[in-house]
Amino acid sequence: MCGIAGIVGHSSVNQPLYDALTVLQHRGQDAAGIVTCDRGVFKQRKGNGLVRDVFRNEHMERLSGNIGIGHVRYPTAGSGSSALAQPFYVNSPYGICLAHNGNLTNSDELRAQVFQADLRHINTDSDSEVLLNVFAHELQILGKLVPDPQDIFTAVAGVHRRARGGYAALAMIAGYGVVGFRDPFGIRPLIFGERESAAGLEYMIASESVALDVLGFRVIRDVAPGEAVYIDARGRLHTQQCAENPRLTPCIFEHVYFARPDSIMDGISVYKARLRQGERLAEKIKRLRPDHDIDVVIPIPDTSRVAAQVIAYELDVKFREGLMKNRYIGRTFIMPGQAMRKKSVRQKLNPIELEFRDKNVLLVDDSIVRGTTCNEIIQMARDAGARQVYFASAAPAVRWPNVYGIDMPSAEELVAHGRTDEEVCALIGADWLVYQDLEDLVSCSRDGNPMIEHFDCSVFDGDYVTGDVDAVYLERLHAERNDRSRAGCDASAQAGDSALLGLHNHTA
Repeated sequence: MCGIAGIVGHSSVNQPLYDALTVLQHRGQDAAGIVTCDRGVFKQRKGNGLVRDVFRNEHMERLSGNIGIGHVRYPTAGSGSSALAQPFYVNSPYGICLAHNGNLTNSDELRAQVFQADLRHINTDSDSEVLLNVFAHELQILGKLVPDPQDIFTAVAGVHRRARGGYAALAMIAGYGVVGFRDPFGIRPLIFGERESAAGLEYMIASESVALDVLGFRVIRDVAPGEAVYIDARGRLHTQQCAENPRLTPCIFEHVYFARPDSIMDGISVYKARLRQGERLAEKIKRLRPDHDIDVVIPIPDTSRVAAQVIAYELDVKFREGLMKNRYIGRTFIMPGQAMRKKSVRQKLNPIELEFRDKNVLLVDDSIVRGTTCNEIIQMARDAGARQVYFASAAPAVRWPNVYGIDMPSAEELVAHGRTDEEVCALIGADWLVYQDLEDLVSCSRDGNPMIEHFDCSVFDGDYVTGDVDAVYLERLHAERNDRSRAGCDASAQAGDSALLGLHNHTA
């Protein structure tokens, strides 16, 4: 998962882009990058680390120009090299930079096409660079010295015909403007807005509405699935549907975990969706255990807090903040290696013993992926003196890997894959385990926007909406994502960093 933001303004956009990336930092803590355009010349800074660590005063001063795009990235298989920090760049045609959130399910096929047919070179193993080169080729074959908006839309239509998977992307064309586009299923989010300045309207496109809110932009609407939004260098807005059969099928895991609760996605308030998740889960608990003996509800911070508050209210029991979080530790389910994840959990959370001692505790989390985190937290609760430790997941059992841009592990590493709820309960060490029902989860999101008929729920039901994911694909994914392969990739990436550091970590 990544976060992207682009601004076409009438004054310098370096600080607004920096601010936008800090707001989107929850979508990626591995790397960050900004590229601006000043009189047709790109200015770039990107590297590994948090936004605050990548950009210093000297870098910000060099990021001149009134047009720019930015990106925050979280680790995927093979991460570690600063060469994978975005945005990516190609010089032909015109000079194009691209920032991408998502994953192409046919990236290997596209990589071969780009080399053999388009005669283009891919320098990394990132599918984002593949997407950039596909877009650049589709624009180049039009043969225009000066592209107009229709040429941009024609190129995006070409991308949609060739690329499959989940993707939201921003491309900046030197001297011409910024285009944002979303895959034909709208799996990954993208939204745009405007604000008034003394010189006229300014436009912003970003992954989440909260980035627009913080910078004072008024939301216009979400980018529709398959649509492209183009703001030219003169600040004029152009939009067009570029896909043949678009169908909005947004990723429901955004509402469960990734998005900030103060964001609105495709007309759905993430906060309200999580409130409803708590309501539905409380109803299920009351059905299954009408005479429950729960003394206190404690959320596993931070994403589950909203649902946990509602559960406590509906069950008429105390809600307490029993786990204190160290906010300087990264997200654990994307960390390589079980030992690293276990160590990180203990560093990340510390129990308040008074809230556990001699109590029957219901721990609430947004979801259970590998089970490593909740196993450690349940043991913490027991060590703090809890009598019974129950566990509630605001999402259904995660049984399948994500292939559309969330680096969830292969199926074999998912604790619920091929196991019953009772078996998962035993593995994580809980006295009782309750999952949200998938039908209830879907209704929690659909209630926010009844116009959405389908959601991508593939991590829960194995139904991949793009229709191109089969057993062979998942087997290959397992080979790429299992911990042993990841460790090897990270070692080789780190070994190559010294050679790449000068080019990619200090370009401006």
